[in-house]
Amino acid sequence: MQPRRIARELALLGLSQMSREPEQLDEKQLSQMVLVAVRTLTDEINEALETASAELKRGSDRLLGSETRAIDVRSSKTMVAEAIELTQKAINRIGVAVEIPEMIQLANQADVRAYAIEILQAIRRRQVEIDEILVKSLKDWQINRLPRIDRDILRIAVAEMAFLGIPDRVAINEAIELAKRYSDQEGHRFVNGVLRRVTTCLQESESPALEKFI
Repeated sequence: MQPRRIARELALLGLSQMSREPEQLDEKQLSQMVLVAVRTLTDEINEALETASAELKRGSDRLLGSETRAIDVRSSKTMVAEAIELTQKAINRIGVAVEIPEMIQLANQADVRAYAIEILQAIRRRQVEIDEILVKSLKDWQINRLPRIDRDILRIAVAEMAFLGIPDRVAINEAIELAKRYSDQEGHRFVNGVLRRVTTCLQESESPALEKFI
């Protein structure tokens, strides 16, 4: 794993746990946030597995017990397909969990922690500007109604592009990878689409947003 990729994951896991005072954020607080976030991730994995298992059984039972009418069979198959999708999501979560020990070990590196803190501080200090950029780039979506994980991934990417000097292509690719690991099946496509529009917004010299943020 690359140090900055780990730093982004640390920032993502710790973002919801961060206090409102970014200037007081230090390595000890980051460790505490990551610990809480890992515990939360573990709980989410268990919940996802339990939900997927229950839905798969319910869909299977309905399929086996359905009558010969086509409408019943189609409805049952839809339930099973949805249950399988939930199961796949749970499996993906387990894949993330397997890498947690390696991530925690790498998180002890000074450069990883430093960049994670830099991302978190940028988001807290510039969240109003970051969210304004996102609002301009969202189509038929309200930022406060986005899934939390997608919103946090987008904020990290915008912070990197607008305030941390990371090339757009790199920030977008890294955000897509985060979405593949932590969001749902369509999350990475959504994140990619929004960030492409963010890039356009930031590149338009006549844009009031760009004038404000440069």
